Amino acid sequence: MRFGLNPITRKRLARFRAMRRAWWSFWILSSLYGLSLFANLISNDIPLLVRFEGRTKFPIVRFTPESAFTGSDRHTRPNFKGLQEDPIFADNPNNFMIFPIIPFSPHEIIPATAIDVPDEVRVVIQRVPRVGSIDFNADGTILRSTHAFGFFGLESDMQLRNQALSDLLEIPELFTEAATARFANQPMPALELSSFAHASDVPLQLSMGRFEPTARTPRIIRATLREQVSEENQRTATMIISREQLEGDIESELDADLFSPRQRTEIFTRMGQRFEGSVSDSLFETSEGQFRVRYQKEVVTFPFRPTRNHPMGLDSSGRDVLAQIIYALRTSMSFGLVLVVSTMIIGILIGAIQGYFGGWVDISGQRLIEVWSALPFLYIIILLGSIYGRSFTLLLICYGIFNWIGISYYIRAEFLRLRQQPFVEAARVMGLHNRRIILKHILPNALVPVITFFPFSLVSAIGSLAALDYLGFGLPATVPSWGVLLAQAQEFRFAWWLVLYPSLALFIVILLGVFIGEGVRSAFDPRSESRME
Repeated sequence: MRFGLNPITRKRLARFRAMRRAWWSFWILSSLYGLSLFANLISNDIPLLVRFEGRTKFPIVRFTPESAFTGSDRHTRPNFKGLQEDPIFADNPNNFMIFPIIPFSPHEIIPATAIDVPDEVRVVIQRVPRVGSIDFNADGTILRSTHAFGFFGLESDMQLRNQALSDLLEIPELFTEAATARFANQPMPALELSSFAHASDVPLQLSMGRFEPTARTPRIIRATLREQVSEENQRTATMIISREQLEGDIESELDADLFSPRQRTEIFTRMGQRFEGSVSDSLFETSEGQFRVRYQKEVVTFPFRPTRNHPMGLDSSGRDVLAQIIYALRTSMSFGLVLVVSTMIIGILIGAIQGYFGGWVDISGQRLIEVWSALPFLYIIILLGSIYGRSFTLLLICYGIFNWIGISYYIRAEFLRLRQQPFVEAARVMGLHNRRIILKHILPNALVPVITFFPFSLVSAIGSLAALDYLGFGLPATVPSWGVLLAQAQEFRFAWWLVLYPSLALFIVILLGVFIGEGVRSAFDPRSESRME
């Protein structure tokens, strides 16, 4: 017996192929899923092939214990990457391993020492505004000061003691009146005056805090001095020094007119110390103002940014994000396909029985479905997950017992419509069994909604799985998932790669699924030429 498609189906498939966007989306999504099925051969920390002492082994296909290579009594899975550096492989060119294109598995924790980061120190020199304070009496004589000597070109605060404030600054009348009122123990608001010039010709801000009367008349008033460093006079420089450069001559890298020999020596010393550990910032007083020197060196902490060996970065546990995305694609697509196919079979069966027999069978079924659909899905997931633990099978069952309801409504409506058609009445008159009428005559004509909704249901299942994983109610934490990566991104806001790449993968899969769904709906819709005006 020769199998073939009927003319209507062939016409629908031809119409679908004519829609280039949907047709290419179908092949792209199918190819991505097909490649993900071979994820173990694409991304893994187990070699595809091992050549050892004239024998060829395939550890990725068949388990090979450590004793097969080292002669020890350990029959556990060997650390192939560590074994590759052992003299039995490193010193013998006849012994070698061939790893997959991506030599990392989604469960492998990459040690921080294996991350290739530049061995260099970034030195940032930035001018910071001076901040100091002076305490003066009613005569305007400075009694003591803190970090204020640099405003007046002096070398220490001791040189400011017993000097008159009016000899150092042009004091505005408003400041004098505010100070006089404070010495008279009168309440005064905070005062802030700007645009004073001082020794380095940078605008100066002079301020006094809010004053409330006290039991005793104050004898000393404190004023705060602050430089107003604008973008024009803010001086910033950055140097990137490697370990090799530090051992050479880098005197010319620093401004000799800005820093004194002692200050330059301290900067070079701290550079060398930063290669070995953390050091504090330096704060220097110079002829041009106050400068802070920061010594920055990149340290590997997880999650870590993309690198040459890990183009999509590492997650919070030190696992390769690219490997997890590939495996998560396989998990998501497999979950969606199994869920949609199984729930559509259930929905078709229940909807067909309701729609074909009608009457009390239909009414009773509808009431039971309404009660069943009222159960809280998320609470059931949480309850069963806390009792039996999170697993792929449990999540599939929990989601599947609710996901069939929607398709059953469409099949029921199609059967209620088609059972009154003349070809069904003719089949009954001929004495055909109800099962044959349902399967051979009605069901093929009622499958249009099923085929049309299949891509959209698949996309919905993939998105729901990612959402449940994001909330922590989906698959186990050890299973690679886009939702788990997005949940980590919420915890580590700086890790942009944990947001970008999982979101991009989820977006591409959903977009391709929607394009396919639109094409299928247009191809199977008999009114494809209709337009909404």
